Amino acid sequence: MPDVPVLVTLPFPEKLVERLKAVSPRLRLTIQPVQKVEELSADLLGEIEVLYTQRILPDPEAVPNLRWIQFHFAGVDNAEGHPLLRSKVQVTTLSGAAMPQMAEFALMSILALGRRLPGIMADKAKKHWADDRFERFRPAELRGSTVGLVGYGSVGREIGRLCTAFGAQVLAVKRDLMRVDDDGYALEGLGDPRAEHVARLYPPQALGSMLSLCDFVVVAVPLTADTRGMIGKAMLARMKASAFLIDISRGGVVDHGALIEALNEKRLAGAALDVYPLEPLPESSPLWEMPGVIVSPHVAGASGQYYERAVDLFAENLQRYLTGRPLLNRYDPVRGY
Repeated sequence: MPDVPVLVTLPFPEKLVERLKAVSPRLRLTIQPVQKVEELSADLLGEIEVLYTQRILPDPEAVPNLRWIQFHFAGVDNAEGHPLLRSKVQVTTLSGAAMPQMAEFALMSILALGRRLPGIMADKAKKHWADDRFERFRPAELRGSTVGLVGYGSVGREIGRLCTAFGAQVLAVKRDLMRVDDDGYALEGLGDPRAEHVARLYPPQALGSMLSLCDFVVVAVPLTADTRGMIGKAMLARMKASAFLIDISRGGVVDHGALIEALNEKRLAGAALDVYPLEPLPESSPLWEMPGVIVSPHVAGASGQYYERAVDLFAENLQRYLTGRPLLNRYDPVRGY
């Protein structure tokens, strides 16, 4: 059997490189961390069959033998429009590798907002113990509440599992209700592969109906043509004034102008944001100073275990590739994820 040339453009630690080498002696692995495609030689690009990359994408003409691209992240919107994504080259993502940490971030945000943590921390900064603290900091308990998930992929399913354990009712919007089960990558014991933790699934057309029932709403969809601006003025108006919004999707899914307006007019109780239309969030943004708003610098997916999970998924897909089995997390250019 011929060798399979594999190029990794990220700095994998040696122990993880050995993990990949152990998949098969057929793999001819090259680790060459680069910041731009021009740093890669034409000879190297001309022979590679498999490319593991964050954002480095060569022109199709430079990689005549390329058969598969494995991205380092779940979202590929930064590469949208690149000709390789519209070619016959297989493209896979790391959907599921950030599931635990992103779900924990969402749960942290739900509990922090419900327990009025931003106001408590503001009083701490002022060294002030409010006389009306029992009224101001009356919690919105997670137990008995309704949590709405905009997106029921790997991250949404783990959030659903965690919230159910806290005694909340979980609702979710899912693009394809004909495919309820999750056949993508998931860590063992996590997530909700059979949709057993969700009380009701809604199609995207019924998003407003779901939002009107929720005490907490978590946005966890990829950025596509269909989801850009998905949570705008009309959808925010469907939410309860006592509800909280948590956004861990991609900048552009939530209309921040409409969100700021809703928060200013107290048509929402608060928000936790990890993604923004413009990053870093400009100093001029009113979100920095708004009470009841948690501003996080796009770190919900960060974890000390991310590279290990990435390599586990890549190794599984390498085994599938070598044996002709379907790859996990295939990118669909029609859906955009």
